[in-house]
Amino acid sequence: MSANSAEPGGPPHAPEEVEVVLVKGGRVKIRYRGVLVSDDGRRVTVRAKWAGEGVRDFGFVRFEPGDVFTEHYWRDRWYSVKEVRDAVGALKGWYCDVTRPATRSAAALVVEDLDLDLWRSADGTDVRRLDEDEFQASGLPRADPGAAAAALAALDELEGLARAGGFGSLLS
Repeated sequence: MSANSAEPGGPPHAPEEVEVVLVKGGRVKIRYRGVLVSDDGRRVTVRAKWAGEGVRDFGFVRFEPGDVFTEHYWRDRWYSVKEVRDAVGALKGWYCDVTRPATRSAAALVVEDLDLDLWRSADGTDVRRLDEDEFQASGLPRADPGAAAAALAALDELEGLARAGGFGSLLS
């Protein structure tokens, strides 16, 4: 049963909210509220509206007020996958962050961003690795070679899935 389902015969209840906290370089980069869709002990799925201010135009995609992100975080994987839809529900694509495995407490879902990202357009024709220069500049490859190797392997895994048809097998 999903986190926001009513118990049989009981009154409906408000969906459970969770605060998503994105940490980068030891500091909180952004925090926002989302609705908990599911948590099976391994993967946490949250749905949230675009939390940025105004429009963020990357050139290959625009994130804007009204966009809805269905965000999948793992406790045992080094990435998150975010399905992005516009305000009327049209799929824009998937934005993936390379992160340390997520942790969840009663108060928050905390994810440490490791700078590497991947984008896959809705039609699959645009798959691109992002921010590899930021990753190198972060110092992680020198400071924590094990984490850097895990991050690069995660990016390679995401790219392989994206090019092989998408994230369906990962998200089912």
